[in-house]
Amino acid sequence: MECISVFDMLKIGVGPSSSHTLGPWRAAERWIKELKDSNKFHKVEHITVDLYGSLSLTGKGHATDYAVMLGIYGADPEHIPIDKIETIIESIKSTNTLLFNNEIPIAFDAKTDIIFNRKFLPYHANGMIFTATIKGQKSSSTFYSIGGGFVVKEERTVSKKQDEIFENTFPYPIRLGTELLAYCSKLNLPVSGVVLENEKSIRDMETIDFELKRIWDTMLECMYIGCHTEGHLPGGLNVRRRAFDMHKALKCDLPYENPQEWLETIRKTEVKFRQILQWVSCFALSVNEVNAALGRVVTAPTNGSAGVIPSVLMYYMVIENHEADFEHIKKFLLVAGEIGSVFKKGATISAAMGGCQAEIGVSSSMAAGALCELLGGSPEQVLIAAEIAMEHHLGMTCDPIGGLVQIPCIERNAMGAIKAINAAEMALGTDPKNVKVPFDKVVNTMWETAKDMSSKYKETSEGGLAVGVNLSDC
Repeated sequence: MECISVFDMLKIGVGPSSSHTLGPWRAAERWIKELKDSNKFHKVEHITVDLYGSLSLTGKGHATDYAVMLGIYGADPEHIPIDKIETIIESIKSTNTLLFNNEIPIAFDAKTDIIFNRKFLPYHANGMIFTATIKGQKSSSTFYSIGGGFVVKEERTVSKKQDEIFENTFPYPIRLGTELLAYCSKLNLPVSGVVLENEKSIRDMETIDFELKRIWDTMLECMYIGCHTEGHLPGGLNVRRRAFDMHKALKCDLPYENPQEWLETIRKTEVKFRQILQWVSCFALSVNEVNAALGRVVTAPTNGSAGVIPSVLMYYMVIENHEADFEHIKKFLLVAGEIGSVFKKGATISAAMGGCQAEIGVSSSMAAGALCELLGGSPEQVLIAAEIAMEHHLGMTCDPIGGLVQIPCIERNAMGAIKAINAAEMALGTDPKNVKVPFDKVVNTMWETAKDMSSKYKETSEGGLAVGVNLSDC
């Protein structure tokens, strides 16, 4: 069982997909490291990349080919200037040459050297094989992108060795919600407090605060960019950005020059019930419009669901508590990260394995639990909120039209955010003694539902809206 940090669940990267973009990008980086460790890197003469299953079926819509090229090129998804992406890709395509890890020029034809295979590899729906030709001999390495930007060489297995690693890494190892609650009781700490103790075992407080602030700053900037960018999204569906128009109708006339000043002006706007719904939806849409345009987002726990957590946290900051500061942000992100890790260990956060319940469902659950703690909920109520949010996403399919993370993905973030807020409020009014569906049961149920779900509804664009709506309709 993995030891999963909050910084594993919340990662800065490039859209539009954590499993289909960030994962293959990271896999390419790992492959390069393998070649260097085995002293093969400088001997490589030619490269091919085979994409399988869901990576093949919806890869072009998810920019998987871009991610592979950028990863092989040696670009870092956390830091690459977004406006440089198209330039790099166009250079590779026009010259049929790739600067391997930004070091060695190698002939590379994106049309023939990236192969889309419809069949599925064993272990996971998102499989890929990187092959290097060295002195006429082929050397291959297989990776699986298992959701949320996580990459493995093969599917997770539960072994004694892995359990020992997990048990010895964190002082308070958590696989189940019941274990988390037991630590909260034993240590007399809220959920965020237990998670922080685990994080402190592998990082100092200065680093934890710095990285959490960097995550929040990226989320805030992403919302800011999305709310101030007009036009249509790339990809051929001609989807108009809606956050810009919504924001224009909602904002007040006070001046601002940066994201933080923008946040302060929103606190001064009128917030009746309808405006609250509109603001939360606007925040969520803004993030996923940036994501769909290959912008920088925080994977939370995936790119397709990246808008739920920042929009709910922003709701707390600008509507619920005008005095909220970094300490509130820190608690929110710590709780959200832990809830997400329980789902990853006990179920999945990959839409290719579990449908959209594994993305929007998990992100809504994460946000609901985190908001519940900030609103004064007990550890038990935090998990009640997380359970309620997931319970009402069970069975949600992943059926992106045209294989793009746009329809219905962008709107689903807004719906998941609203559900998270409602779940937190319901949990605050719930006595834990009266709960009929424990958190761990809903995690297990989500996984059982995922296994029963037809592959047509698991990010293959072979069912649901993906075939029910013709591209000509768009």
